[in-house]
Amino acid sequence: MSWLHTWTGLLLGWILFAMFLTGTLAFFKPEITRWMQPELRANAATPEQALATAERVLRERGAEASRWTITLPDVRQPTLQVVWTSQQAGEGGGPVRRGFQRLLLDPLTGETLQARETRGGDFFYRFHFELELPRPWGRWLACIAGMFMLVAIISGVITHKKIFTDFFTFRPAKGGQRAWMDGHNALSVLGLPFHFMITLSGVVIFVAMVMPAGIDAAYGNDTRAYTEEAYPGAGVAAPRSTGQPGVLAPLGPMLAQARAHWPDGQVGRIAVNGPASADATVYVSRHMGDRIAYGRATPALVFEGGTGRLAKEMGQSGPAAQTLGVLIGLHLGLFAEPFLRWVYFLVSLAGTAMVGTGLVLWVKKRRQKHAKAAVTPFSLKLVEGLNVASIAGLCAAVGAFFWANRLLPVDLPQHGLWEGRVFLGVWGVALVHAYLRPRRAWREQLWLGAILLGGVPLLNALTSDRHLGVSLPAGDWVMAGFDLTALASGVFLAWLAGRTGRPAAAPVPKAGLAATALATAQEGRP
Repeated sequence: MSWLHTWTGLLLGWILFAMFLTGTLAFFKPEITRWMQPELRANAATPEQALATAERVLRERGAEASRWTITLPDVRQPTLQVVWTSQQAGEGGGPVRRGFQRLLLDPLTGETLQARETRGGDFFYRFHFELELPRPWGRWLACIAGMFMLVAIISGVITHKKIFTDFFTFRPAKGGQRAWMDGHNALSVLGLPFHFMITLSGVVIFVAMVMPAGIDAAYGNDTRAYTEEAYPGAGVAAPRSTGQPGVLAPLGPMLAQARAHWPDGQVGRIAVNGPASADATVYVSRHMGDRIAYGRATPALVFEGGTGRLAKEMGQSGPAAQTLGVLIGLHLGLFAEPFLRWVYFLVSLAGTAMVGTGLVLWVKKRRQKHAKAAVTPFSLKLVEGLNVASIAGLCAAVGAFFWANRLLPVDLPQHGLWEGRVFLGVWGVALVHAYLRPRRAWREQLWLGAILLGGVPLLNALTSDRHLGVSLPAGDWVMAGFDLTALASGVFLAWLAGRTGRPAAAPVPKAGLAATALATAQEGRP
């Protein structure tokens, strides 16, 4: 089990560290996006006010559209989003093309909000399970890494017979391998149930992709039949329209019925199929974050567009689909209120450190074995370089991502794409640097990460008017919280950089201890 734990933790450990770190950041995906779009400011509004604003804009600008989609504002995303879809005949009688128009609006005034293009927190969310690789290869690699992590967790529990005793044992003064082992054990036990849950649920999310045999045996190639049976009403597809014009009833009363139907929840999205047709259909969906379960079949009420009459309720899944929805919901943490969301963040950060300390510990053990050898083995150099780049280099790349958001020209085409390129570019340079300067790479890359992350508040002050001097007095905790978290991360990396490279305290021989005790007693000191 010790051998299994070591190698399953090492072989894909660098990918796991990146997945853990970016997944940790993804718990604050909307907040990261809001910081990266400082131009966006929206007035607070009730759901009724926001829907009235969206309906007015859509009736004016998308009256002939084939579909409307309205995403209502919430605490984490205060802007109102409207999308309308129009169908246009192709040139020369070609196939019908669909055109999408998307607007971010002030939910109270209906003013169109303009902001720089950015992938924001969604970059970390997508990277967490796709690794910026083409689909489906990134997802496959993430799933395999998750399976390795699951084996490493189970074998680690079996290996450490005194695992709970080790949790209370931390001896940083000893330095070297012992201190890293104590830290690895403590971090492992600190969030053990969470680490097991987050890893298992992460693998289960893609169960249909990695374990399709059961579905194929029951449904053959008819995947649509499987989806319809497992997730009734998962797709809000527009039925075939009769083409007869009609008048859409006001959406406000439908929202009121939905809010009364879900007294303990809230409405998240409203979709209208065929708003200008006599057979229009309105889907009012429940907000994803007001319950634990998350699934393809979101609870929704279906109304007749012309009369506003409730037609049916959708989203009632079977026991297996509900169980899967709970596991996915626990993994995403969308239901978590601010306190629980911070708990998710901190325990997941401990999981990231657990993976990192395990990688460093592998090198520490083998470096001690080869301390007297004249030549360092190639495998040790390889792992050491990968460790530096995947841990310290990744932290620097995250900081560079935020700096790119503010320093790249606001009107740069594909601004969000260039942010990701800067992230990957800095990470790639960190890998090269780790092998060019092996003796100093840890310190230099940690210092780079400390400067980039610790300098985020200053960067924000120089590039926007929503710096700490403004956000703290105004109670703007999204902007202030981001700045303060980045500053704390920079301070922590600076502390690590200062500690890195210091020689460990030499052990004092037993004879030396006895002589010291005798001298102390003669001097009369306690």
